[in-house]
Amino acid sequence: MAQVQDKIALVTGGASGIGAACAQTLAREGAKVVVTDIDDHGGKDVVASIKSAGGEAIYLHQDVTDERRWPEVVSETQARYGKLNVLVANAGIGVSALSIADMTFDDWRKQIAVNLDSVFLSVKYALPAMRRAGGGSIVMMSSVAGLRGSPTLAAYCASKGGVRLFAKAVAMECALVGDGVRVNSVHPGVIDTPIWGKSIIPAGNAGRNAPPDLDEVSRFAVPLAYPGAAQDIANGVLFLASDASRYITGTELVIDGGMTGGAFRRPTQ
Repeated sequence: MAQVQDKIALVTGGASGIGAACAQTLAREGAKVVVTDIDDHGGKDVVASIKSAGGEAIYLHQDVTDERRWPEVVSETQARYGKLNVLVANAGIGVSALSIADMTFDDWRKQIAVNLDSVFLSVKYALPAMRRAGGGSIVMMSSVAGLRGSPTLAAYCASKGGVRLFAKAVAMECALVGDGVRVNSVHPGVIDTPIWGKSIIPAGNAGRNAPPDLDEVSRFAVPLAYPGAAQDIANGVLFLASDASRYITGTELVIDGGMTGGAFRRPTQ
């Protein structure tokens, strides 16, 4: 317990799924958490759950693609808590297309704006505050789709691959200037969160209208044969946010049930 005691953490996309689990976990371990999202109802519910468990948190409405909102969010965080130590750049969407040739330019730009541009904005405006606080940890949410290609998800892969290398570059910058800020990316695999019911179409599920059966997907694609939970990712984020990972920067934490471990074929029964 108390792995991030008295740290101030900002979690984007914190109203549901992985973001909500990250916010709740950081708060349970002693951090004061600023939850941001465009889903006001969900975000306020997450904050209420944190407070009911004895934690400290506030909710701020934020469209992470709106540059004008970013300095306001950082300023409100500092005004409320005095500093910023942890940034979890988690907000993201999945925009799939059965063929990249059929994807509209507007959908491409929307995918890049939410998944990559917003991460740039988060660092641009949060990093100076973290430097003033004497250092901290930036955790960028990527994906196994940021490590390898996937049919129907070309734009998603491009955005998440960009996050991976952006994290490495910023980590090298921070190390070069010696500001005490560590930067890493997290790469979830098949995780049971609401994103699957919105727009992501995994390979082999093309043409189906219903959300994919994650248990079925996992039996074929995941060596451990079951989907992960948001808490599995939050546990990794907690580690990277805490001083237990003080010697870790510029790398990936892959939490995927073995998907990227190597060639894999489950025996037929």
